[in-house]
Amino acid sequence: MAEKTTYFVLKEKAVPEVLLKVVAAKKLIDTGKCDSVQEATEKVGISRSSFYKYKDDIFPFHEDIKGKTINMVIQLEDEPGILSGVLEEMAHFHVNILTIHQSIPVNGFATLTISVDVLEDSGDFSDLVSAIEAVDGVHYVKILARE
Repeated sequence: MAEKTTYFVLKEKAVPEVLLKVVAAKKLIDTGKCDSVQEATEKVGISRSSFYKYKDDIFPFHEDIKGKTINMVIQLEDEPGILSGVLEEMAHFHVNILTIHQSIPVNGFATLTISVDVLEDSGDFSDLVSAIEAVDGVHYVKILARE
């Protein structure tokens, strides 16, 4: 019987450095900036064995996300214009909003639950999350699911 695969979504600061270097090496190879695994691993400062050990198990969240539905929760202050700022960022990145629900504010904060389709012409999803987090009045963005 095959072992069930479990996935986790982590912020970059929680990922060990060696895994980030594996992602960087993969990117160097994929973009043609390095012609071999040896060259890429030397450039990022890891061993080839580390690269081969983790290469199939680590990838950026946005990889292969085009055409997917993402469900997220955003906590924001109950102030005029904050939700508008979040929606402007989503429009800028060309994601299609499927559902949106904002809770009744409690203690000056509201929780926004939103589902979006990431289209072929959408920008980099991790950049979108960073842009939403940078909106004044947004406290956090959490990815709940990827379908």
